[in-house]
Amino acid sequence: MSATRLRTLVLLAAGVTAVTWWVMRMVVGRGAAIPPDVPRLVVAVELVIAGVVLAMGWAVRQYQRGKHPTLDPVRAARTAVLAKASCYTGALLTGWYGGQALSLLTDADVPGNPARATAAGIAVLGAVALAVVGLVVEHWCRIPPPDADEPTLAGASEPDPSAG
Repeated sequence: MSATRLRTLVLLAAGVTAVTWWVMRMVVGRGAAIPPDVPRLVVAVELVIAGVVLAMGWAVRQYQRGKHPTLDPVRAARTAVLAKASCYTGALLTGWYGGQALSLLTDADVPGNPARATAAGIAVLGAVALAVVGLVVEHWCRIPPPDADEPTLAGASEPDPSAG
């Protein structure tokens, strides 16, 4: 599994923001009702998920530093996958709520839109926190490369070039 690139997440968030903004402008332009306020529970759930991912990643980090004697390899692998999923989920939610905030701010003269844009902006902050925690935990879950002194399984099967 390769490491998630920050550039990929930023491009994903920017693309989803643009699409969300465009769709909301089209829907509102046709006279449809704007979406309701973003519930505060959204931010709470984003932060709780980020906390769980951080706690699971901390256990892997402690194991790699030798401070945690045992760790199930399956749990470590699941933590790495959860961290990667958190990165992408955070980027998608950043774009979704960011597009909503931009759309609502362009019509700030409509009563209630500034409050809705603020709620969406706070949800963006929670989503960014989720993505950042995912990146950090994914970094913690990396396995260090083997030492050059230790023979690897692949190196042991190669013939010795000096033997003729």
